[in-house]
Amino acid sequence: MTSTSNQRSPYQSQFYSDPIYSAVSANFANKVLNWFDTEGRHNLPWQQNPTPYRVWISEIMLQQTQVATVIPYYHRFMDRFASVESLATANIDQVLHLWTGLGYYARARNLHQAAIGIVEDYQGVFPTTVEELESLPGIGKSTAGAIAALAMNIRASILDGNVKRVLSRVFAIDGWPEQAETKNRLWEIAERLTPAERVAEYTQAMMDLGATLCTPANPVCDRCPFNSDCKAYQQDCIANYPGKKPRKALPVKFVTMFILQNEAGEVLLEKRPPQGIWGSLYSLPESQSETELPQLNHVQVSTENVSKLNPLRHSFSHYHLDISPVRFSARRIRDAVAEKDRWLWYPLDHSIEVGLAAPVKKLLSQLSHNQ
Repeated sequence: MTSTSNQRSPYQSQFYSDPIYSAVSANFANKVLNWFDTEGRHNLPWQQNPTPYRVWISEIMLQQTQVATVIPYYHRFMDRFASVESLATANIDQVLHLWTGLGYYARARNLHQAAIGIVEDYQGVFPTTVEELESLPGIGKSTAGAIAALAMNIRASILDGNVKRVLSRVFAIDGWPEQAETKNRLWEIAERLTPAERVAEYTQAMMDLGATLCTPANPVCDRCPFNSDCKAYQQDCIANYPGKKPRKALPVKFVTMFILQNEAGEVLLEKRPPQGIWGSLYSLPESQSETELPQLNHVQVSTENVSKLNPLRHSFSHYHLDISPVRFSARRIRDAVAEKDRWLWYPLDHSIEVGLAAPVKKLLSQLSHNQ
């Protein structure tokens, strides 16, 4: 997606004029592709029959998640939702159930909404421009580029975490890659380097290079096709690139989660609102106090044999959540009316398919093992 404007940005000017940039870029794609042909990954599940749908699912799952973790989730997801139409017509609880454990659940909610949009607005056929792809929920510029390049062989650039790391090191780009100035500079370089031919292989190769050789720690520089060009390697300062995010201490929040278990062993769960943390997932009733339970008109809670489970910490990107689980015996009040679709008595054998907040799934598994 090279700019059609005649006016270049300062980064483009630097790229075109700096002899180091031009010398490396002249043969960049060929080196990447030659390496990929012999050393790249060719048997990932989404590389087989790389349709836009299959590539899209993999790209969303791979956001901030390692390939080894994604593969079993990807297989299960594709077995259940083999097409965009089947995903669009699914219940969100089914989608979140298959996503449980992957984290970053907004990805799954956006996936579902985007599938509905593709079916309703595009008759189930993926749009073929980066701009239209990027307009769908949960699809950013790099993901849109990956879908276009990998599934449609359209010349489009990507800038995921792996590519940011490779380019930052090869060209010694200072700064944290998520800062606007640094990110813009990396985009300029990525777009300049993307070839017109074999773009699908080139795109996969760049991701593979960052995932297998140019890793965050202990990169395998002696096997890298750019070890003679890489400015960071030549200057013996690989550890300085990419630049680190400015560090700040994460705040800690506290919550009590109430495990209300009936005589059948089922645990009362509450569906969270669509927005906010764990949106649309099922979680445990909670409070800031260990003794003040939420008002539950449809449940009778016994204060006898109350037990506290071991506390646990769940960390988000912007804070830590310290959870104190407290278990009570409870029973449903006959003829009492509960809000439909909000409350669920959940069996510990996980036989009901709903999305569970990660710490809740962990607590329920502990309960199941202890029974």
